[in-house]
Amino acid sequence: MPSRVVDWKIITDFVTEAFVKYGVPEEDAKICADVLLESDHRGIESHGVNRFKPIYLDRIASGVQKPVTNFEIIKETPTTAVVDGHDGMGQVIGYRSMEMAIKKAKEYGMGMVVARNSCHYGIAGYYTSMATKAGCIGLTGTNARPSVAPTWGVEGMFGTNPFTLGVPTDEPFDFNFDGATSITQNGKFEYYERIGHDVTPGTVIGDDGEAVTGGGGAALKRIRQGTAALVTLGGIGEELGGYKGYGFALFVEFLSSVLSDGFYGKQLNGVDENGEKCSPRLGHFFIAIDTDHFLGEALCRKKAGDILREIRASRKMPGVERIWTAGEKEYEIRLARKDGVPINESVQGELNYVREQTGLTGKYVFPWDQEA
Repeated sequence: MPSRVVDWKIITDFVTEAFVKYGVPEEDAKICADVLLESDHRGIESHGVNRFKPIYLDRIASGVQKPVTNFEIIKETPTTAVVDGHDGMGQVIGYRSMEMAIKKAKEYGMGMVVARNSCHYGIAGYYTSMATKAGCIGLTGTNARPSVAPTWGVEGMFGTNPFTLGVPTDEPFDFNFDGATSITQNGKFEYYERIGHDVTPGTVIGDDGEAVTGGGGAALKRIRQGTAALVTLGGIGEELGGYKGYGFALFVEFLSSVLSDGFYGKQLNGVDENGEKCSPRLGHFFIAIDTDHFLGEALCRKKAGDILREIRASRKMPGVERIWTAGEKEYEIRLARKDGVPINESVQGELNYVREQTGLTGKYVFPWDQEA
């Protein structure tokens, strides 16, 4: 059965209501649904509806993630805060943390919030978009399950650790760079497994020091078993600058754990000190810089837009029609997906299961129901 497009309102209402059925308070469920589906709006399937059941609902059901988020402020100053999410919903923790950072930035020029004991918070670019919409430059990052090897190593010692940046512009889309500090990420291999896609050679290294090839599912299994690891930006070794991705990854690890006294590295592998399955215990950081505390939002947006337009107008490689800037492709995908989100066959089955488990079968009808 091929992919089928589900209307945005239908999928948004369904995801929100399903979260509520799993115990997430309604207002929090709306945040979780918005973060999840924003990924699909931007064409980032690896972090969208594909992860709804296996990453969020299954973790709630297993008890490793709490549906009700206790957002505790451990320490706060006019420009900073340390919060503890107590294993609650990562999207709620992320939203409220960046909200705090923006509020502090609007008052004092800059704001930074660090969070500990959180869970997967979805696409990092959601939070930098919160900042740019408010006229702020935004930065965020998170540590993650150890699956990436340091340069010259073959063992996963830290996560894909995205370092995400957003700048307001005067274009229809803001500059929003959202990328892992590894060449690729675990979610991409989860998606590859669903669609039967092979890994790109050089993105995964085996414990023998050789590049791993073959299917995404097999590679992900080896990473989980500890016999392979993802490779940092720049690739294997130092010749193409693998040490640069390594350095950025550690910087994200530091900001996600050191300031909050949070967990890091192998402590994020999903088991506690007694070997029992536990919460991800992730850490995040959120920074907002208010442009009005410098020379103004309007100037910032115009100047940033000028820079991007000059870059896109520069000379191109032979045979290439276009140079892109971060946020542009996602904006165009959003426009192209105005009618809804494409759902592949594997996820269709998961949504059917969730619908049945939550008693929503009679309320929501999906396009593939008529084909059954």
